[in-house]
Amino acid sequence: MGMQSLLRLAYPPQCVSCGALVEDAFNLCGACWRETPFITGLVCDLCGVPLPGESDGSVVTCDDCMRIERPWLRGRSALVYRDNGRRLVLALKHGDRLDLVRPASRWLEAVASPCLLPDAVIVPVPAHYTRLVKRRYNQAAMLAQAVASRTRHAYLPGLLRRVRGTRIQDGMSVEARFSNLSGAIQPAPTAEHRLAGRPVLLIDDVLTSGATLSAATKASFAAGAQSVCVLAPARVAKDA
Repeated sequence: MGMQSLLRLAYPPQCVSCGALVEDAFNLCGACWRETPFITGLVCDLCGVPLPGESDGSVVTCDDCMRIERPWLRGRSALVYRDNGRRLVLALKHGDRLDLVRPASRWLEAVASPCLLPDAVIVPVPAHYTRLVKRRYNQAAMLAQAVASRTRHAYLPGLLRRVRGTRIQDGMSVEARFSNLSGAIQPAPTAEHRLAGRPVLLIDDVLTSGATLSAATKASFAAGAQSVCVLAPARVAKDA
């Protein structure tokens, strides 16, 4: 019996959500898969939220993205932020579940193709150092690195910086969220050298109002980015 078989006997692969036995590691069991709101079908081209109807190939925009300025070119999300989608993202964000980076990066790769322009570089949304001290890792950076590895695109961390701490945005209005993030993200001194004239794919963990990704997009343009697309595992939807 080979080493891999011995390891499977000693440590059988488990569902990343409920812990039930599964065929392959870093996967969901059938029951959890059915409870996880993956985004498929017709979506908003700017944020990836699912929309009613069927796609005919034309570009469609949701009500939020028609009402709120989106400085980026295109956006996609893998899950709706509810039910098991919400539980998985919170486990990664606050529960030290770094094992979720692998399946989440796979789900992101599945929806990322409209955002992966030729010669694009992948940049994570930065965390303030006070948040890093408390949480010990930046989940957006880990996701971005994993997506870059899967898609064979350049991963460029550290080019955007949180220059000031911001209040936790839970419960804030859309206007308050944008005010809270105004000027909070800036390009690093080396960013212009690395980003000028390049398409940028920004990765964060959740797209809610879009305030954080808007601030990061503007910072990327300040460094000379040619275009910016955005990608997040989960999108908050009003009817979720």
